Amino acid sequence: MPEAFLFTGQGSQFPGMGKDLAESHSAAAETFAAADEALGESLSALCFEGPEDRLGLTENTQPATLTVSIAAWRAAGARRPDVAAGHSLGEYSALTAAGVFGFADAVRLVRERARRMQAAVPAGVGGMVALRRSSVEEARELAASIQSGVCDVANYNTPAQIVLSGSAEAMDEVVEKVGARMAVRLAVSVPFHSSLLKDAAAGFAEVLRDVPMRDPSFPVWCNVDARPVTTAAEARDALERQFAGSVLWTQTVEALLQDIGVRHFVEFGPKPTLARMVQQIAQPLGVGELVVGSVCTSADLSGSSEA
Repeated sequence: MPEAFLFTGQGSQFPGMGKDLAESHSAAAETFAAADEALGESLSALCFEGPEDRLGLTENTQPATLTVSIAAWRAAGARRPDVAAGHSLGEYSALTAAGVFGFADAVRLVRERARRMQAAVPAGVGGMVALRRSSVEEARELAASIQSGVCDVANYNTPAQIVLSGSAEAMDEVVEKVGARMAVRLAVSVPFHSSLLKDAAAGFAEVLRDVPMRDPSFPVWCNVDARPVTTAAEARDALERQFAGSVLWTQTVEALLQDIGVRHFVEFGPKPTLARMVQQIAQPLGVGELVVGSVCTSADLSGSSEA
């Protein structure tokens, strides 16, 4: 039975993440030490102790989440799956596990990615809204109807959750149109995966091209196309477009389930957010015998659940 490894994206961070892993597994402790060395500061202390407001800054959240994800993967034995995928930032973790990036390069790269995202749109200018119980067609029609500013479909998370991103005025209009119960403002400082980041994406592409990349040792499904990348060139192209492009997570998981026949998923990261999404995506497809596990910040590496 094909196995897929999943790597968590931004938004699952919390003070204390990774501490149990580092105390219980030398491979995890070595990963945190390598991150500290790569950045020239104690990222590990920020992960283990906080404070929460500093950990929640995009420029800290992204390298911290990648470090926790790779620490969890290494603590679990650094096995090679049949395929892998990561949600937004998590795609960098998946590619690092596949050997595309050296770990130190990956940590520095995602910090630069975060800084460029934050600098692209001043705080308060952009925002994001999660839609509840909206179909893909309804979400796209709603985004197209907004007149007050940029409004893009950013994340196709599950059939029941689609996220819009764009200008703050546009997000206000979305909430006004469908109501606060159906459209929830997200606590973010950057309109991630929107066209407002297009210019910053071009600048980041230049940075990305200077980072050494190798062909992945296993296929990694990319966010922007919901298809596997198998070469360094494909991975680089996908990441360049991912910066301001939509995250096709629902489409990716559907393809893993239906095209590849994956029935065993293991998530690596601070919290098992993608594991829950997989279950929500699989349910309307009538998929049976699905095993979804996670290796997160606990020292217990054996957890799994059936859905």
